[in-house]
Amino acid sequence: MFDFVSFFPRAVMQGIPLLFGATGETLTEKSGNLNLGVPGIMYLGGFAGFASAYYYEKLSANPSAFVCVILALLCALIASALGGLIYAFLTITLRANQNVTGLALTTFGMGVANFFGVFILNGASYTAAPLAYKAFSAMIPVLSGLGVVGKVLFSYGFLAYAAIVLAVVLHWFFTRTRAGLNLRAVGENPATADAAGINVTLYKYVATCTGAAICGVGGLYYVLDYNQGIWATTGQIEALGWLAVALVIFTTWKPLNAIWGAYLFGMLYWLYQFLPSLLGITMASHITDLVQMLPYVVTIIVLIVVSMRKKKENQPPEHLGLSYFREER
Repeated sequence: MFDFVSFFPRAVMQGIPLLFGATGETLTEKSGNLNLGVPGIMYLGGFAGFASAYYYEKLSANPSAFVCVILALLCALIASALGGLIYAFLTITLRANQNVTGLALTTFGMGVANFFGVFILNGASYTAAPLAYKAFSAMIPVLSGLGVVGKVLFSYGFLAYAAIVLAVVLHWFFTRTRAGLNLRAVGENPATADAAGINVTLYKYVATCTGAAICGVGGLYYVLDYNQGIWATTGQIEALGWLAVALVIFTTWKPLNAIWGAYLFGMLYWLYQFLPSLLGITMASHITDLVQMLPYVVTIIVLIVVSMRKKKENQPPEHLGLSYFREER
């Protein structure tokens, strides 16, 4: 029998890295930069956060959970922001092709994380930071114990709620602040924004680096919460990164849509685990791989529908993926 109480929390937890990745990439793309390096940036954030927590726990005689959280978050933000800075320098200052640069950044981030991960694993298949996992996955006291309601709504670590708050704040930033409106102007028509006195280069750099830092927190959440504080050489973070990029398209560049979209993707992804109870063991074993494709299939369908409707509010920024040449203004 299908167990919704077990299914929903898993789907939500699967969607949280996607929500961080999608909101971060949305911020970047609103400036006109198409950063396909999200998987690599999530790798950098996840590994930097794990490595800092791991060595802090290992080298400290009496490690503090609070220090562990702050250290992991700080290192994840710095590492992923540096990844964004590399991308920004190559595409904004040197005007390199954004698609090629993003794909190279994905390879670079994965390579750096796995290379330095070798020293931490030291021949093992995986290792863990238990104190960090306990701190990042701590549930809300009292509320998490309220039966079904507590398990469905209040059984997650603090980053799960921070992701929702971040998406709401980002929506407010885009629609209610001068800086947000300026950023959208830069993404739509940088020449016009430049003529109006907006510093296009500054806005692009800040949006790209900040967006990358947010994406990196998604990788951090995956390693230190969802994956129980375990670092292993698997390609799961890469898959989440590409799903996050697809989610940006699925939500038509709207942060509020990313909230329910991320959880929908999580539900679609986790369906394969619950197919035996829904369809029977024999049938489920044959269609598991097809079910895991559902988030991508849904994104393609949405992209087709959005393209057919051609509504301005559902389209990407007009200058997305294009370099800005000020001398051609």
